[in-house]
Amino acid sequence: MKVLLLLGLVAFALADNTRFEGEKVFRLKPVLDEHVTLIKDLANSIEVDFWRPENAELVTIDIDVDIHVPAMYLDIVSTILHQNDMEHEVLIEDLQSAIEGQIDNRPSPRTHSYTKYNSFDKVQSWINSMASSNSDLISKQTIGNSYEGRPMTLLKLGKKSSSVKPAIFMDCGIHAREWISPAFCQWFVKEALSTYGSDSQMTSLLNEMDVYVLPVLNVDGYDYTHKSNRMWRKTRSRKSGSSCIGADPNRNFNAGWCTVGASSNPCSDTYCGSKAESEIEAKNVADFIRRNKSTIKAYITVHSYSQLLLFPYAYTFELAATHSELMKVAEGASAALRSLYGTRYTSGPAAATIYPAAGGSDDWAYDLGVKYSYTFELRDTGRYGFLLPESQIKPTCEETMLAVKYIAAYVQKNLY
Repeated sequence: MKVLLLLGLVAFALADNTRFEGEKVFRLKPVLDEHVTLIKDLANSIEVDFWRPENAELVTIDIDVDIHVPAMYLDIVSTILHQNDMEHEVLIEDLQSAIEGQIDNRPSPRTHSYTKYNSFDKVQSWINSMASSNSDLISKQTIGNSYEGRPMTLLKLGKKSSSVKPAIFMDCGIHAREWISPAFCQWFVKEALSTYGSDSQMTSLLNEMDVYVLPVLNVDGYDYTHKSNRMWRKTRSRKSGSSCIGADPNRNFNAGWCTVGASSNPCSDTYCGSKAESEIEAKNVADFIRRNKSTIKAYITVHSYSQLLLFPYAYTFELAATHSELMKVAEGASAALRSLYGTRYTSGPAAATIYPAAGGSDDWAYDLGVKYSYTFELRDTGRYGFLLPESQIKPTCEETMLAVKYIAAYVQKNLY
C-alpha cells in the first residue's frame, strides 16, 4: 500500500511540472499603430506570455516585443503575423528544449555551486553556511516569512563595528523566473568575502559600510519555478474571489501604485496586488528599509533580461531631482561593466528608457529618501531571455560585479 501511495505521489509530482514542448518565443517588430492594436487584441483573445515588455498595454511602435506562445496557438499567431505584414523572428524554436539546454551537461553537484542555478533549499543552506563561516564579516537575519511560510533571510556584509555604519541594500530574485538574478547575489557575497583583505576597494567598502544582500526576494515563486513551472513570475499568494494566484511584487510597492504599466486583474502577470504592499514579501522588504532608512544610502535591485541599468522614475516621465548625478553614475557603472567582455548596457530613467511602470521597488526607495537607487536588467538581449545558459553565469556575474563595485565606491565617497 505504501509503495502504491508513493508511486501515486511521484506521478502527481511529475504531473504538476509544466512542460513547454513545441512552444515558441517570437520577437515582433510593430511599426504601425495597427500592429500595436493587433498585439493587444491577440493578448486579449489567446493566452500569451509577455517576456518583454511585461504586458500588452506597454506595447508601442518601434519596440521589440518578445512573446511566448503556447503550441496550440502557433498556427493562428503565424497566420495573423503574415497576413498583417508584421516583421518578426523566432527567438526560441522549442521552449522545453531551451529550458533543458539552460542547464550545463556537467553532473549537477549535490551541494551549492556558484556556476549553477541553485534551488531555494540549496540557497537557504548556503546562506546558513556563509553566515557561520566568518562572523567578523557576515551575519544573517530573517526579515519575515513569505506567504507560504518560507524565511526571507538577509545577509549583512561588513566589518563588525561598535558604531552604526552607512549601508547599501541589494535584492535579487523579485521575479521568480529571472534565475540569473539570485545567481548574482550569491556571487557578490562570495566575491566580497573572498577578496576582503586583498582587494583594496572591497576592503575599504566593508570596513566603512555594510552591504545588506537579500539573495531571493520572491522565495515562493523561485521555489515554484524549480519544482513546477519554470516560467512563473509572480508571488504565490491567494486572493479571495479569484482562482488566479500571485501578484507582481515589483508592481506592489507604494510608488504611483497601479497607475501605469500594471494591471488590476489578478490573472495578469503584472497584477499590482489588492493594495500597495499587499504581498508580504514586498512588505517585509519595505518594512526593513523603512526601519533602517537613516543608514541605507543606496538601493540596488537585480532583474533580467535586456542589459539595462535603470534608475527613477518608472511611474512617471518626470525626471528625478538628482537625475544628472544618477545618470553620471549609471554611465560610469555601465562603462566599468563593458570593460571586461564588451557587454553593452543602456542607462537611463526607466519610463523613458523602456516603458512606464508603477509600483517598482527602486522608485519607492528613491521617494523614501534613498538617493542612489538602481535596477539592473542583466544578460541577455533576448537570444535566451530568461533561460540564460549556466555557462554564462560566471561572465555575467564577473562583469556585473564591476558595475556594482563602481556604484558602491561612488556612494562611499558621496555619503549624505
